[in-house]
Amino acid sequence: ITDRRVVTFGFNAQADVRAVNLTFEDGKAHFDVLLQGEGEGSKIEGCTLPMPGDHNVSNALAAVAVARHLGMKRSEIREALAGFAGVNRRFTKVGEVLGGVTIIDDYGHHPVEIAAVLKAARQAIASNPGGRVIAVHQPHRYTRLSSLFDDFCTCFNEADVVAIAEVYAAGEDPIPGASRDDLVAGLIAHGHRHARAILSEADLERLVREQARPGDMVVCLGAGTISAWANALPARLAGKG
Repeated sequence: ITDRRVVTFGFNAQADVRAVNLTFEDGKAHFDVLLQGEGEGSKIEGCTLPMPGDHNVSNALAAVAVARHLGMKRSEIREALAGFAGVNRRFTKVGEVLGGVTIIDDYGHHPVEIAAVLKAARQAIASNPGGRVIAVHQPHRYTRLSSLFDDFCTCFNEADVVAIAEVYAAGEDPIPGASRDDLVAGLIAHGHRHARAILSEADLERLVREQARPGDMVVCLGAGTISAWANALPARLAGKG
């Protein structure tokens, strides 16, 4: 590209807008931003993003790059990042139950998204000794599961327990080798120690009651009806569902 200015962002040492000194604590990201495109030593110190995940920090850096291009002050950017409320169905906390089990609803339904979300979940519970990540996924479309099957079999590695619901067909016909049970078998074949199928919303409730303990995080992932399951789960676990 020669007819316009290119601004890069990320964690790479060569990025124009770069995050450094990144830490995660209590579900928040803390970091400094080096504005290397503005000259040596230019930075925004003490930034806080109220959500975990390298991918969320990377997205924030893109926003910082645009904000600086539009002339926003460093203090304004720092304040805006700290006040960001997030996007619905992107690592949305829907409840805390059973004495300290966090329930998360997330739209992630592609293997790359799933891996990023589960890494963020791992970062979010890092301060909870013994805390575990319980992933609950509803595959979306047989065609997606079939074409990316091997990637789906390895994208749950950050989860201690994985539960797979029936595929949300979205109008598609089943494809041989791309079912809920095929994915569970694939996860086990790829070395996951605790993968299982769940049959219903009630089965999800039983799974969480059996498996989850204070400090754990249950992450419900998918683009179908899994969101309704996630949002109803706190009340069901409280005996109100």
